[in-house]
Amino acid sequence: MTVKVTSPAFNDGGPIPPRYSCEDVNISPPLNWDESDLSVPSGGSITIICDDPDAPGGTWVHWVIFNLPPETSSLPEMVMPREELENGALQGANNWGNIGYSGPCPPSGTHHYYFKIYVLNTKLNLPSGTTKKEVLKAMEGHILDEGQIMGTYTRK
Repeated sequence: MTVKVTSPAFNDGGPIPPRYSCEDVNISPPLNWDESDLSVPSGGSITIICDDPDAPGGTWVHWVIFNLPPETSSLPEMVMPREELENGALQGANNWGNIGYSGPCPPSGTHHYYFKIYVLNTKLNLPSGTTKKEVLKAMEGHILDEGQIMGTYTRK
């Protein structure tokens, strides 16, 4: 993993503010990645998956967004829960069955939330609403680079 991912909202390994959880406004946090780390080819794309491996029933998916344009180096706070964004990126289904981001909402204890960025040599030929499993399968053999930031959340 060589793509350095950061967020102005939380540090890697640090707590995610309640603003980005089900206990508050539940909007997506801002994310940045270093453009100098990326070598997205023409016709390539970027995918982001956020999940929680600490969920009681297994890994819980909070966000799937794919086909971000190659020149993308950040996402603002509060990416709207639309099937297609203005830049042509598509959002998949989270484990609640919704399109877009749904934040930390652990039943108890502290959970870890991984925002993983994948640099691909292609765009994914998938519709919006696609699941993490389907996106991962379509990405096989196309991942050029990746990186992540992890935040924690403890429910009040």
